[in-house]
Amino acid sequence: MKLVVAGESVPVGEYTREVLGTLGLEAALDNVVSNEDDVKGVVSKVSLGEADAGFVYATDAAVAGEEVQVIDLPEESQPPIEYKIAVVSASDAQDEAQAFVDLVLSDEGQQQLAAAGFGTP
Repeated sequence: MKLVVAGESVPVGEYTREVLGTLGLEAALDNVVSNEDDVKGVVSKVSLGEADAGFVYATDAAVAGEEVQVIDLPEESQPPIEYKIAVVSASDAQDEAQAFVDLVLSDEGQQQLAAAGFGTP
């Protein structure tokens, strides 16, 4: 089996190695044929058939459509991944930034995030 993953310095690469460790499957890393710079590189290699499998975020796998088969990992094996949102205090566009934050946190924003595959806290 040929496996493609993101490099260790990339968040998804770090998460991949953590998941494999949690599952006791570190030996799978012996099958890595490529360490990519980002998730798009992983998806591309798998989509093109240059690898048999890869680890990416669900949102990125969804974009690949029928080119890939998505296999969900056990929830308990996955590290918590959080995205923060804030208004920068030194911003010259604080009102616009706050409007964006408000939109993201609104019901409409949460529905759009869910439709794109992002979970809620």
